[in-house]
Amino acid sequence: MYSNPLTPSVTLVASAKQAAKEQVFDTKAIQKLDSAHYLHPFTDFKDLNQKGARVMVRGDGIYIWDSEGKKILDGMSGLWCVNVGYGRTSISEAVYKQMETLPFYNSFFNTTNVPAVQLAAKLVEISPAQFNHVFFTGSGSEGNDTNLRMVRRYWDLLGYEKRHTIISRHNAYHGSTVAGASLGGMGGMHAQGGLPIPGIEHIGQPNYFEDGRGMTEDEFGLKAASWLEEKILEVGVEKVAAFIGEPIQGAGGVIIPPATYWPEIQRICDKYGILLIADEVICGFGRLGTWFGSELMGIKPDLITFAKGVTSGYIPLGGVLVGDRVANVLIEKGGDFNHGFTYSGHPVACAGALENIRILEQEKLVEKVANETGPYLKQQFATLASHPLVGFANSVGLVAGLNLVKTKAANIHECELFDASANVGMICRGHMFNNGMIMRAVGDRMIIAPPLCMTKIEIDEMVGLIRRCLDATLDDLKKKELV
Repeated sequence: MYSNPLTPSVTLVASAKQAAKEQVFDTKAIQKLDSAHYLHPFTDFKDLNQKGARVMVRGDGIYIWDSEGKKILDGMSGLWCVNVGYGRTSISEAVYKQMETLPFYNSFFNTTNVPAVQLAAKLVEISPAQFNHVFFTGSGSEGNDTNLRMVRRYWDLLGYEKRHTIISRHNAYHGSTVAGASLGGMGGMHAQGGLPIPGIEHIGQPNYFEDGRGMTEDEFGLKAASWLEEKILEVGVEKVAAFIGEPIQGAGGVIIPPATYWPEIQRICDKYGILLIADEVICGFGRLGTWFGSELMGIKPDLITFAKGVTSGYIPLGGVLVGDRVANVLIEKGGDFNHGFTYSGHPVACAGALENIRILEQEKLVEKVANETGPYLKQQFATLASHPLVGFANSVGLVAGLNLVKTKAANIHECELFDASANVGMICRGHMFNNGMIMRAVGDRMIIAPPLCMTKIEIDEMVGLIRRCLDATLDDLKKKELV
């Protein structure tokens, strides 16, 4: 008789959480099934099948456990999303209650549902003043597809059918759908599938560590912003519809722009009348110490993409905050906007989001990041810059990154870098995982974005783990004769 290796042996206890702690898994059997049937995102399938996936089975607070019982500090909030931490029973209860009441109905055909309406109103309440409307999707990628369609519809309704080009940045990440990957500026994604699609242009990113040699940060911020104006003039003002950017580039390596960058981008957008899209899939819902990163950067976008932190990843949901400039045209001009998704405004997802936002508000997690844990992380993370492998370390709110270098220098632009073929970042990532710490590698830049519920004591623990893993990486590189 077939025996399902995914079925754990569970001691019957009153508490479901206690039961989860006592589950026993057959890791090898799960890995075998995984290799046989599950194609993972952004993965070399052949390589993964040879070594087997790490099986995650439980989470609580800022920690997760794998099927072997190993406790790991999740320095990446899952994938930038578990803002309120794991194990929030009230979110599970809100989702269950909605499933029992109305598990699904679509938002097509002039229908709506209560949680979607309530969430739209709540998002308007916590967002900047120019936002009074929301378009729901199932993910951030779908949100950015929506932006492309909505921006072009906006200009068409105003009679500017040629104004369809959207400008983005190299090394930006805006999702993995065809439009999202095209808007993004990652060469590896563009190399597969003939991307980007027509009507999308890219400019340089505001990466001071890589490109700011000979300039102060403020000077470089203005220089990097000027690339937008140059591209607008190159393409033709009459053809440019919008500029899209993450307040802080996340998957690109936590690229924190100089203070002068975003105000200058806003000035240029205003000068030429183009729309400004802020992709806040990562920066939204408190990550930077404000509800939306745009507020911290001092800009006034026309559209904001959101996802991830809106539900803390407990259930998929995304969307676009639509500013009055765009919404008023779409509404007043009339006509169908022929775009949407089966799960737009899914009642269960919206119920989960409402409870997630309630937790953020009740526990004042956004204010905590701004006034307590964000400044403390900045202080403690900066101490890592003294490590022999670290050439540059910076942070804002609860997101941070450091650059691994072969040889340090007083001027960060004179540090000697590792050859890319050495994969030093992945070596370091391996030591992190093996020592109970999740820290992501983007090339040789190591990045974190921990849950917003993290305490100062837990920040100390995290920074201590990072330092220990950097030491292990240094020892490993010495044995490999890479330093």
